[in-house]
Amino acid sequence: MTEASRGGTLTRRRLLAGAAGIAAAPALAGLGAERTRAAPLIARTVPATGEAMPAVGMGTWITFNVGEDPELRAHRTKILRTFFDMGGGMIDSSPMYGSSEAVVGHGLNELGHPGGLISATKVWTRFGGEARGQMADSRDLWGVETFDVMQVHNLVSWREHLKTLRAAKEQGRIRYIGVTTSHGRRHDELERVMRSEPIDFVQFTYNIVDRRAEDRLLPLARDKGIGVIINRPFKRKQLFHMFQDEPLPEWAGPEVDAANWAQFFLKFIIGHPAVTCAIPATSQIQHMRENMGALTGDLPDEPTRRKMVKHIESL
Repeated sequence: MTEASRGGTLTRRRLLAGAAGIAAAPALAGLGAERTRAAPLIARTVPATGEAMPAVGMGTWITFNVGEDPELRAHRTKILRTFFDMGGGMIDSSPMYGSSEAVVGHGLNELGHPGGLISATKVWTRFGGEARGQMADSRDLWGVETFDVMQVHNLVSWREHLKTLRAAKEQGRIRYIGVTTSHGRRHDELERVMRSEPIDFVQFTYNIVDRRAEDRLLPLARDKGIGVIINRPFKRKQLFHMFQDEPLPEWAGPEVDAANWAQFFLKFIIGHPAVTCAIPATSQIQHMRENMGALTGDLPDEPTRRKMVKHIESL
């Protein structure tokens, strides 16, 4: 829908999305992006630096854990190609995810290491002394010299690991550091880390039916200037199982610019001003296209996001 078709009114949502996309152009170029697009993509800035990144990335848990199977690896490479062709940036993985890092690295190599990659992985070991070796292994698997984002997975030994991550950041081996959790029961501990440690990113679960992060974590991240990566945006596929037989509300197109449930769920998340990037995972090319479609058009403002919640709760 064009501005002309809206009577030339520059809506608050379009202003946010357009300004973010325009701001993204030079910053994304700094990350190596070499894309020319007819319309700006929705982007968010990293609070620590003001650098912009696409507001929808991708996760790799389960979906990229396909081992050495050549056909499955080739298919995951096609997933990556679609992701980058549609403006993707952040790819998030972990040593915990089986062969996922190796499969990501294989795909990146097959694609010639596309510009625009924002590499994000994690340290996942009980022993602080093992973190350096684990990060070196991850660099080899991905085929990168420097990770954009290195996180402490599920807060495991976070005190020791954050010291190691800060040292690696000072050495130029990491650009941003953070911590993650995917469990609501760890929100209290995560909040303590956010209040006490100088971190660039935090990653946790948030979606339209699991909004526990709204009360404390999202406001705190905004107040402290911490970037937010959202995992499990589809509640591990459960949202589709719950609502796939329901039609989108008639107003989803004109008010949210959502053509399918994936975009409806993702735009609810990235419409929150504290969210930097959501990382849905998929092993289907069509689903990747649907996910990445959330990077275009309007974002819902707060009244619209409340309307989205009310609609979901009514189903």
